[in-house]
Formats: sequence, C-alpha cells, structure tokens
Amino acid sequence: MPIMQKLVPNRIVIYARDVENITGRRERAARELLRRIREANGKRAGQFVSLAEFCVFTGLKEEDVKRFLVH
Repeated sequence: MPIMQKLVPNRIVIYARDVENITGRRERAARELLRRIREANGKRAGQFVSLAEFCVFTGLKEEDVKRFLVH
C-alpha cells in the first residue's frame, strides 16, 4: 500500500514569529512592524498581512522570505 504524503501549501500570511525569524527583531518590534504594514495598507487591527504586502513594505524579495516561513 503506498504511503500518502500530506502536501503543505505555501503560506501567504506573515505572522509576528515569521518577522522575528526573518529580521532578527524581538516580538514587540515584529508586532509593531506588522501594525505599520497594516496601517500603510489601510487594514484594521487583526487583519492578516500577506507575504506580498510584507515584501513591498520591507523591500525584500518574496523568494528570500519564503525560505523563512515555517509551515
């Protein structure tokens, strides 16, 4: 019987923990960066920040950032 592999799709949402891993910032600074990205994109508190929004705001390349995302 073949073993089924679970496919994990690529994430498109950035969390504070991801920002910590990518930038080396501490949790509070990571949350503040996400808040500033939300504000720049006209989002309310609690709305998700996408990978694309994060990359545009920080100037980082998506392919570089994707390596740091934990599934």
